Amino acid sequence: MLQTSSKSDPSYDTQGSLTYIVRQEEKPYFLSSALTGGAPEIHFSTEQHTVPIYDMRKIKADVDHQGFELMIQPSALQNFYDDELINTIYNSEIISLLKDRFEASEVYIFDHTRRSDSPSGAANPDGLRGPATRVHCDYTDKSGPQRAKDAMGAEAYDTAIARGARILQVNVWRSISAEPVRRAPLALAASKSVPSADLIATDQRFPDRTGEIYQLAFGSDHVWYYAPLMTRDEVILIKGWDTLRDGRAVYTPHGAFQLPNQDPEAPARESIETRTFLVIEA
Repeated sequence: MLQTSSKSDPSYDTQGSLTYIVRQEEKPYFLSSALTGGAPEIHFSTEQHTVPIYDMRKIKADVDHQGFELMIQPSALQNFYDDELINTIYNSEIISLLKDRFEASEVYIFDHTRRSDSPSGAANPDGLRGPATRVHCDYTDKSGPQRAKDAMGAEAYDTAIARGARILQVNVWRSISAEPVRRAPLALAASKSVPSADLIATDQRFPDRTGEIYQLAFGSDHVWYYAPLMTRDEVILIKGWDTLRDGRAVYTPHGAFQLPNQDPEAPARESIETRTFLVIEA
């Protein structure tokens, strides 16, 4: 059951300033890092709101209720900057994890993104990446199905839907630093605390296509969580989209934030997020 606290309750574990989109009449858009080769180039206004952010270790969160869950899942991989090892050792681990957790018949891994809050960011085949600081959801009602078809193949997607299978998008987020995360941790909103009116469809332009994500507009009812001092033996599963619409979570807003009195001398936050689609048979 989702645990919430009044915004005036002094027992929240920390607070942070989150970056929200400002509502506007035109559809917002931004140029992706893959297009710019560096930081995304945004074409909309943002605003900061300081909010309570609760310790997710104190609740029993899962992807179908809150939209996220924290798991202990050590990896045999030591060098997360070796793409060959990522595509062999780590992919195998991710497939096993998700098949076991969701009883999935198929797991399609279609992207790995490394991020760092060091001045230069983290190296990726398509450029350097820093933490994603604007709170957002990775997929929308429009882009979820299209991205699934891109990742799975349109025929496999259509065949799975025709036989009544559920298609689920899940990101697996892991710290890859040797030290616990002390800078720029990830905040995640409990999905059911976010009304659909606060999800703002936004075009994301790539070199070869235009995707769509939800930027989040501020709402006073949003309930935020993070995992303090997250280690590389832990992962956060983040639901991005789901074909099953029966009242469970579908979209999970998330974004990085600065801890109060964050030590600038602490090791940089380094992370990897792995994007997947799962097929779960009816």
